[in-house]
Amino acid sequence: MITQILPIIKDSERLEDRLKEIPQSPGVYLMRDSSDRILYIGKSKKLRNRVRSYFRDGKNHTHRISLMIQQIVEIEFIVTDTEAEALALEANLVKQHQPYFNVLLKDDKKYPYLCITWSEDYPRIFITRKRRLGKAKDRYYGPYVDTRLLRNTLHLVKRIFPLRQRPKPLFKDRSCLNYDIGRCPGVCQELITPEEYHKIVQRVAMIFQGRTGELIDILNTQMEKEAEALNFEKAVVIRDQIRGLNSLNADQKVSLPDDRVSRDAIALAGNNQIACVQIFQIRAGKLVGRLGFIAEIPDLGTAENQELGAILQRVLESHYQLVESVEIPTEIIVQNELPEGNFLQNWLTEKKGKKVEIFVPQRQGKAELIEMVKKNAEYELLRLAKMSDRNNEAMTDLAEILDLPELPHRMEGYDISHIQGSDAVASEP
Repeated sequence: MITQILPIIKDSERLEDRLKEIPQSPGVYLMRDSSDRILYIGKSKKLRNRVRSYFRDGKNHTHRISLMIQQIVEIEFIVTDTEAEALALEANLVKQHQPYFNVLLKDDKKYPYLCITWSEDYPRIFITRKRRLGKAKDRYYGPYVDTRLLRNTLHLVKRIFPLRQRPKPLFKDRSCLNYDIGRCPGVCQELITPEEYHKIVQRVAMIFQGRTGELIDILNTQMEKEAEALNFEKAVVIRDQIRGLNSLNADQKVSLPDDRVSRDAIALAGNNQIACVQIFQIRAGKLVGRLGFIAEIPDLGTAENQELGAILQRVLESHYQLVESVEIPTEIIVQNELPEGNFLQNWLTEKKGKKVEIFVPQRQGKAELIEMVKKNAEYELLRLAKMSDRNNEAMTDLAEILDLPELPHRMEGYDISHIQGSDAVASEP
């Protein structure tokens, strides 16, 4: 006879014994059900306090969390040395196991990234819709909502700075026209050293890090030095670069009272299936980037403010783990209170080496900024919903044509080649 294990909340003695075993240390906790399935993965600066909070003050829990608590039969934990390690471990475990009650970021190809292959001697810069983390040194910026703006920016950057223009050399033994007109420093023939080329690409990276203003200041200083040294040709080249950079975001002024503070603004809009989350990156009062994320959460249509805050927190944690410290703004304004806002704020402050503030705006200017971000998220949600409807209609038509009993979930195609009926070879596209 198999004895079914009761949910731990219904066995107060077992619950209390388990809680006493959990240390007051930073780490990750895992909630499991009677089938040994992971229900939820979380992290905390003090594990015991955090886990104990689930079994107290049930009135403050959302419907989703209350439902989860009724299914927990076992609690596991992994102790880490620091909060930052707990954050990284939680992200990896959530991505690996994808627990039902966690907020899951949807990894699809709707939004593009910009990739710089720092692992190569002569880094390539290109737009991709798939994030591949094969080489640790390579960096991905994004995901960007406005694909056209991203392509225009990259096109302009390649006109401003001398960069490799082709993935492969056009000629084996000589450079092409791009070198002659100053568009490329002669990468194909190694007419520039990897160290010097990396310096050029580092300046390009500053643009996609939202540090265009800082880059312009550096170029202004360099231009003055070249002019004082009577290197007027170099000074003119730098002047043209500055003019090009000024034209990048000339018409994207955001009206805020303090335009010296770097800030990110995050808001979302959702339906019963997904949430569209957008982050506006504002530097020196200018909108320099608009990033988009898609989050999946059960029963999103009835989500409360606490649930919405959990989605925003998950997106922010995922985003800032993948950026360099210089890209973290000193101010992050959010649509809803974050459930672990202090945890995230302390971690970002430590990573940046400078105080980072996270808050829900109350004043008119910043509150209006959040409304603008939310409105853009609503438009993006509407666009994705229409795209999904079109896809469903196409799949329905296909099922009718092929006389399928239900909509297809997977389609495979094979290309068969042969030589007059022999030596057949198949490949899957």
